Amino acid sequence: MSGDGLRRGRAVASALVLVLAVLAALVGVNPTFSVFAATVVNSGNSAGTATYFTCGAAATTDKTALFAYPLNEASGATTAVDISGNGANGAYQGKMTSQGVRPIACPRDAGGAYVLDGSSSYVATPNVYNNPRTFTLEVWFKTTTAGGMLMGFGDKRTGLSGQHDRKLYMTPSGQLIFGIYSPGTPDPTITSPKSYADGAWHLATATLSPSTGIRLYVDGSLVASNPAATNPEPYSGYWRIGYDKLTAWPDASSNFFFTGSMRAAAVYGVVLSADQVRSHYVAGK
Repeated sequence: MSGDGLRRGRAVASALVLVLAVLAALVGVNPTFSVFAATVVNSGNSAGTATYFTCGAAATTDKTALFAYPLNEASGATTAVDISGNGANGAYQGKMTSQGVRPIACPRDAGGAYVLDGSSSYVATPNVYNNPRTFTLEVWFKTTTAGGMLMGFGDKRTGLSGQHDRKLYMTPSGQLIFGIYSPGTPDPTITSPKSYADGAWHLATATLSPSTGIRLYVDGSLVASNPAATNPEPYSGYWRIGYDKLTAWPDASSNFFFTGSMRAAAVYGVVLSADQVRSHYVAGK
C-alpha cells in the first residue's frame, strides 16, 4: 500500500474512534464496558419453590429415615443401597431387573426402576426392630397386575413370616389396604376408595402412631384413616418390601408377591405430617 493510502486509513480509523467517543459521552456510557443485561425467567419451573427437588433429598434431609432405598441399581444387582446414612443396605431377592422407560417416578434421581417379577423378586432389610409403634412407610409403585404386598413387617428376614402385620398391600381389584393386627380384636384396616392398578406411577404412604392411629395417603393426599387403630402386634421383626405372607388379611390376593415397578422405598421412625407427605409426592413428579 502507498504512503498516501496508509495515511488515509489512519485518518479514517481516528475519525471512527472520535465518533464513538463522542457518542459514548452523549449517552453517558463508558466505552470499555458492555451496556447489555439479561434476565432469565422460567415461569414453569417450580424447583425454586419446592421443598425437595429429588426423592433422595426428600428421604434424607430431615434425618428420620430408618432406611431409604432408591431402588435404582442396575439389573443383576444384589444390594439395595441405603442412602439414609444408617448403613442399612437391603438385599435383592430372586430376579433383579432394572428399566428406565420414561416417564418414571422420581425423574430427577439417577438410575432406573426396580422391576418385580411377581414370583421371586423382593427386598430383604437387615435390621431387627422391636415392636415399632410410630413410623411412616412410603414407596413409589406402578403396576397393571393387581395384588401382592408393597411393604410390611414380619418376624422373618426372608421367606414367609410367622408373625406379620403393619401391612400395605394391593387387593385383586387394585385398591390399597393398610392395617395392623391387634390380638383379640378384629384386624383394624383401612382401604383406598380407588384402584391403582392402572399402569401409572403412584406414591403410597402409610403412618401409625399411638396418638394418630393409622393413615393412608396416595399421591400426597389422605384417602383413609382410623384413629382408633393404635396397637399393633408386639414382636420383633424386619421391614419387608415386595413380598410376605398375606394369609387371612382382608381381600388379599393369593399371590403374595407384588408384580410391577418400584422406586424410592423408605421407612421413617416418625409420623410424617400431611405437608411432608405432599412434599415427598411433589419431589417425585
